[in-house]
Amino acid sequence: MIDLFSEALILHKRLRGKINIIPKVEVRNINDLSLVYSPGVAEPCKEIARDPELAYQYTIKGNTVAIVSDGTAVLGLGDIGPLAAMPVMEGKAILFKRFANINAFPICLDTTDVDEIVQTIRNIAPAFGGINLEDISAPRSFIIEQRLQDLGIPVFHDDQHGTAIVVLAGLYNAAKVVGKDVKDLKVVINGAGAAGIAIAKMLRCVDHMNQEACIPVKQITVCDSKGIIHRDRKNLNFAKKELLGFTNFDNQVGSLKDALVNADVFIGVSKGDLLKAKDIETMATDPIIFGLANPTPEIMPEEAYKGGAAIVATGRSDLPNQVNNVLGFPGIFRGAMEARAPKITTAMKLAAVHAIAECIKFPTVSEIIPSTLNDRVAYKVAEAVKAQAIKDFGEHKYAEGI
Repeated sequence: MIDLFSEALILHKRLRGKINIIPKVEVRNINDLSLVYSPGVAEPCKEIARDPELAYQYTIKGNTVAIVSDGTAVLGLGDIGPLAAMPVMEGKAILFKRFANINAFPICLDTTDVDEIVQTIRNIAPAFGGINLEDISAPRSFIIEQRLQDLGIPVFHDDQHGTAIVVLAGLYNAAKVVGKDVKDLKVVINGAGAAGIAIAKMLRCVDHMNQEACIPVKQITVCDSKGIIHRDRKNLNFAKKELLGFTNFDNQVGSLKDALVNADVFIGVSKGDLLKAKDIETMATDPIIFGLANPTPEIMPEEAYKGGAAIVATGRSDLPNQVNNVLGFPGIFRGAMEARAPKITTAMKLAAVHAIAECIKFPTVSEIIPSTLNDRVAYKVAEAVKAQAIKDFGEHKYAEGI
């Protein structure tokens, strides 16, 4: 990994930023200039002033996403601030373009105040067709996203929902491989931040009433750095208290290792090198391990297999079964924006889950999730999300391909 890190540093220094703005037309003469700027540009301006919805036809709004971060929860690096977060947001912009042909631009904010972030996003929203919240620490990320659901364009916290969507897709296929019913799985989630809480909600079908599309997992236990989250714990934030409404029904107490005893699934969205083979040995037969901490998983695959794991997934691209949000967010935004959905619903997220899972027709131990470079995933996800958005909100008169 050292060589990869060194090479990445050289690449970023050489390029001085990984994205550019490239005009769609050339300005070679006075007529060209008059069309793209004054006086010709006045005409689309007047049309948009008459009907603001026409901005989707006359500007880049309908195919442009703002990637908004305050740099407080960047990858596995934590609170490194908005400037240091820029390389990640630029990378995210590349993935939007590469996999869904969506323009995206990093907006890194020099504030961690919830009210300021919300108001800033409201102020810049006219220029964008969607807002991707990124690397904002919990529980502020939940509050920010919730307060922006009336914006009229999709607002999606990818660390939260994107991770949950891809994890659930992988889990559906992993359960098929080991011959277990998803609803009967005993699941342990380590990490009660944005990703962990969203995964728990997806697995329990919180806010989703269609049980045919979403079958809730019966037993989920969530742990944080202090151990199992239970009703007798003190000083839980509001998000962790909310978890107790749909997890740990037996009010189990103890450590992560206590929670793992007889569990079918471990999902780690926390920090690396937490578990050993002996911990996996205490789990149920054919356990499924999702060690998603980066760059070092909670347990390396060889160690997990030594302990009896049946299937292991990580967040790393150099290992089989990589769980990567790029399988979700480009297609989710493309589908939502093509349908002109005002928000992304739970049903739309679940449509994305099934679309990703169905990209693997015959899942195996080493392939429960599509490759991150599989070009057709984003478009299958977009089709499913768009179809569900139309069910949720109806046909929009200005909706068209982007």
